[in-house]
Amino acid sequence: MSPKGETPWVPPFACSSCGRPYPAIGFPFRCPTCGGVFDYREPIAYVPEAITVARGGGLARFRKSYPLPPDAPWVSLGEGDSPLVPAVVEGRTIHFKCEFMLPTGSFKDRGTVVLVNALVAAGVAAAVEDSSGNAGASFAAYAGLAGIRARVVVPDSASPTKLAQIRAYGAEVVRVLGPRSNASEVVLRIAAGGTVYASHAYQPHGLAGMATAAFEIYEQLGRAPGSVVLPVGQGTLLLGLARGFAALQSAGRIERTPVLVGVQAMSCAPIWAVSRAGAAGLRLMGEGETIAEGIRIRTPIRGDAVLAAVEGTGGWIEAVEEEAIAVGRQALARLGFWVEPTSAVVWPALRAGVSRMAEPVVAVLSGSGYKHPQL
Repeated sequence: MSPKGETPWVPPFACSSCGRPYPAIGFPFRCPTCGGVFDYREPIAYVPEAITVARGGGLARFRKSYPLPPDAPWVSLGEGDSPLVPAVVEGRTIHFKCEFMLPTGSFKDRGTVVLVNALVAAGVAAAVEDSSGNAGASFAAYAGLAGIRARVVVPDSASPTKLAQIRAYGAEVVRVLGPRSNASEVVLRIAAGGTVYASHAYQPHGLAGMATAAFEIYEQLGRAPGSVVLPVGQGTLLLGLARGFAALQSAGRIERTPVLVGVQAMSCAPIWAVSRAGAAGLRLMGEGETIAEGIRIRTPIRGDAVLAAVEGTGGWIEAVEEEAIAVGRQALARLGFWVEPTSAVVWPALRAGVSRMAEPVVAVLSGSGYKHPQL
């Protein structure tokens, strides 16, 4: 919000299709002119601040990197600074980035804290999100803290534990029968009725928050990793990592960006399919059942950008089978990492491809096993 008579602060976004700037008033999730997706006009910058009692630690120290008004308040749950823990896999040391230790149990908190603070700065009182669980839980928690009325649309197959978490934060849960894509269709109808759609996929705000994972990995290693392996659904974390490492390179902190390896479940692997067969691969890929529910995304909103980011680093997309995901979850637990099945997709990808990954190798563990306790 801006004092009376002053020019409103405008978010640094423009439509990626027609170039229309993000409006100074309102909180649209896509371009009102052509329906395109908004994205950053300029690259995200690495601008760390000193930690003080007044400014706080964690992600607060990267506030100058976020698309927020300079005088905006900061609503926080102390997110950030997730551990980077080394362990041996296939005879090589892998550094596991433990995002499941963030406040609501998943990496989503990095993007949500920026998005919700943008909602607060814009004076939004109520908003809706759709999610298979983690994004919804994260949004519900931060919205509740900020005093924003939250509604979360979820597929009926979402983990009961995640649904309980969303409700506990005070959000209204709307359950939709059928696959994850049905929930996306319902939330678009709700948004068409005038409710602000605080989408972690459409809204670009959270990408700067996701970039902080790259900042932390660099600071924790003391150098750039050679490769980063992570689960990919919508791909917002991968995009954030790519832009975060690019920001570090522009700031002269690293010489080159690491290779990014995205991992999908074979049952629903649209980005992998396009990487192998182009658009024809997408037409052949369905939305099958998978225990990796967090990455069951049939049509990623920024899929083309995700694939371009991967290819730009010399990386690739893997697709792994259900049995391998279950085995991976158990193997990670034996190393002390209790993660949900979605996180475990990195294990078979590591075992299959670690020999061609440049060191040091970082693997992102995206969500807590407490969210999906069933073996």
